[in-house]
Amino acid sequence: QVQLVESGGGLVQPGDSLRLSCAASGRTSGNQFMSWFRQAPGKEREFVAGVRMTTGTPFFADPVVGRFTMYTENSKNTVTLRMTSLKPEDTAVYYCAAGAPQLIRDWEAYDYWGQGTQVTVSS
Repeated sequence: QVQLVESGGGLVQPGDSLRLSCAASGRTSGNQFMSWFRQAPGKEREFVAGVRMTTGTPFFADPVVGRFTMYTENSKNTVTLRMTSLKPEDTAVYYCAAGAPQLIRDWEAYDYWGQGTQVTVSS
């Protein structure tokens, strides 16, 4: 079993920055990827960003390219999503996920999930 604990999130204004962190504990050796997904009210859960844990290689969804970065602290089994130039359309509950998916964007292929953290971008 793997436990994921998220931190960060909150209410910010458009253009602001925010940082989300996800700490994994337990049997983390099988976590080939750790990723962030988000879900806005009435919308499907969507991939935001992910990282291959062995290499630190990040992947990003098109809407966040150039605005979001993601990095790992492998010694702490922690991944951090740094979000800049936030927009109202970034408002959602953000979830951390871990596992060994065939496709990094396929949320159904992840084994473990955090509890979610709210990000609200509003003036």
